[in-house]
Amino acid sequence: MSLQKSATTTVSPTEPFELESGLSLIPRLKLNLTIHRADKSVSPIDEWKLKRSLVDYLQKSHSISIPEDDIKIHKYKDLNKRKREEPVARGTLFVMDLDFLSKRVLAYRDEGGVEALFLEWRKQIVSEMDGMELNLEGVRFKLSVVLPMSDDAEGMRKAWEEIAAFGNKGYSRGERQQPDTIIIKGVPSRWFAEPRVSSKPSMLVSHAIFSALGNIRNLDVAEDNDTGDDEDEDLVSGLNCKIVVRFKTYTDFYNALKVLCGRSLIKQGSRLRADYEVTWDNDGFFQNSRGQVEDRKRWTPATETGNYRREASGRVSQFNSDDGRRKRFKD
Repeated sequence: MSLQKSATTTVSPTEPFELESGLSLIPRLKLNLTIHRADKSVSPIDEWKLKRSLVDYLQKSHSISIPEDDIKIHKYKDLNKRKREEPVARGTLFVMDLDFLSKRVLAYRDEGGVEALFLEWRKQIVSEMDGMELNLEGVRFKLSVVLPMSDDAEGMRKAWEEIAAFGNKGYSRGERQQPDTIIIKGVPSRWFAEPRVSSKPSMLVSHAIFSALGNIRNLDVAEDNDTGDDEDEDLVSGLNCKIVVRFKTYTDFYNALKVLCGRSLIKQGSRLRADYEVTWDNDGFFQNSRGQVEDRKRWTPATETGNYRREASGRVSQFNSDDGRRKRFKD
């Protein structure tokens, strides 16, 4: 276990992290884009021109080269019915090649400043791109850029500390609550399935994979058919899964969250890249699961806000490391 702790605490934000079953977490920068009109034109937005404008900007201003395929643009329908102040498109931008940054941070490794340098670079990119105007051959658009919450481990930490400080009704004075559960959405089900047995995700395979991040107390796997805001109406049920991992300690939980944030999942021999979403559980997912008797204080904020709820449908399996020997799960 000391090797696990060493790996999750020493890995640089620009380095990959190896998992089991040929899976790897590769570093990347992901930005959410929102595009508004910046003039009185009613011309539709040209997706190709927009991508070329962003590619050229990153190359000239930041010496960053990205392929057009790493910019995803979704144009809103019925633009003629939308108000002028409403966005005309949204999208995501990925910077997958961080080798240039890796060379820059080598000198800081012994000083423990690698993470700080990376975060400062990322903050600068967001600051400079947010609010910039794009002139697409005479048609002007304004760009809004934000870092996704699922890529901001520090932002999530501040969120749960704020809830603990101001939303702890029902707790005795001085009682300390800390989260311990991570939710990962949008990973391919077959990557977490038992080879040559089933295409459905397995709790045993999932447990073996995520054990590389720390000591696991509970694990739950379910189908993830939520497309969020994506306009993919042809999504096949069961292609992706949602995995909920509860760690035995807050330290393992937080180290795992930091490793999962700002990375995508790839598998050896596959061209597919899973740009998953990760967050912390603020709904007490495992609180009443299977009537478990809690052997330590659980994170259960008094507020009922949150993006994730336990689902009755699409349930695959659940693993509790405290249950001792378990029979192999059958799909």
